[in-house]
Amino acid sequence: MSAAVTELTQTGQAGIGGNLRQMIAVLEDERQALAALDSDALITTALSKEKLYDALALIGPSDLDEETRALARTAQQLNAVNRRVRNLLAANVSARLEALGGVSHSYLGKGRALG
Repeated sequence: MSAAVTELTQTGQAGIGGNLRQMIAVLEDERQALAALDSDALITTALSKEKLYDALALIGPSDLDEETRALARTAQQLNAVNRRVRNLLAANVSARLEALGGVSHSYLGKGRALG
């Protein structure tokens, strides 16, 4: 895991930019962990993302300059890609489990028979 969440107490544009750069690095690590199906690395990245999110939660759009706005867009795009990969993995696992169990887990109302 190449990204480590470092001190998050910096203020101003340098602090915002640094936190966003760290978030980008963590999101890239998350993508690698997803590709490798590395559960330990996924837990580590989730914890790192949570710490960085807490540091960035107090910042609003008006606090960003062009550079930090571009970093925020990059982080948003990486997060969206990772979310799609997670959803694909979850769908593949569900499909495999349904194939093994022979039962479709479709959303059915109460009392309706599987058929």
